[in-house]
Amino acid sequence: MPVTYYSGGRRFDWRALVTPGVRFLVLACTAVFLVQTLTGLFFGKLAAFRMDQWFGLIPYAVIHGLRIWQPFTYIFLHAGPGHLIINMFVLWMFGRELDSIWGWRRFLNYFFLCGVGAGLIIILVKTIPVFFGYPPESIPTIGASGAIFGVLIANAVLFPDRQVFLIPFPVSIPMRAYVAVMVVFEFFSTLGSSGDGVSHICHLGGGLVGWLYLRRDSFLFRVRNGYTDWKVQRTRKRFQVYLNRHKNEPPSRPDRWVN
Repeated sequence: MPVTYYSGGRRFDWRALVTPGVRFLVLACTAVFLVQTLTGLFFGKLAAFRMDQWFGLIPYAVIHGLRIWQPFTYIFLHAGPGHLIINMFVLWMFGRELDSIWGWRRFLNYFFLCGVGAGLIIILVKTIPVFFGYPPESIPTIGASGAIFGVLIANAVLFPDRQVFLIPFPVSIPMRAYVAVMVVFEFFSTLGSSGDGVSHICHLGGGLVGWLYLRRDSFLFRVRNGYTDWKVQRTRKRFQVYLNRHKNEPPSRPDRWVN
């Protein structure tokens, strides 16, 4: 039974604080992190490392068909409590309203679309150096940040003017500007060699996939309109050619009159 309280004559439902889709993702990621932690405690760091190797995202292993499940499983792994807490907090903060508006099925589909899409982009980017003689990437990528960045992009597209506070500063800016700043930061972070251990490519990949998914209708609408306009122009030109070719001919005599 849902727990409902009355305060000041208004009804307050605690279910709005944690929506179904967000709750599922938080519980799933927390449970997997608990398994990671217990594996390291009971079986040693090598066993935990093997778990990252098997379920994290390693482009070489995916391309060669060794572990094709990794673009789906790397999302649930996290490097530590801080990594998990930050990701789940951002997911809770920006994912609840999407979950409420879309429904949990569509929200989860979008989340995994961004996460898996970010993983595929990592595979593509990390594979390119192999063709120039560099060794394949063997360090696994883990975390839900790519999918969560897609959630941020969705907020920027759907709620561009919503104000976001810059914690810990008492300053607020529009959601669109907030996400734009984050995108610029992630982009320039990919150009440097900061060695922060953060997959900025994954963040940008998840955001790009989310943006393309949300804007797909406008793209298809433009393509459809462009094709229709081309057909109209082609028909008009053909008709004009026909008129120019037969403009000096006398009108044909009708075989019958109809009244």
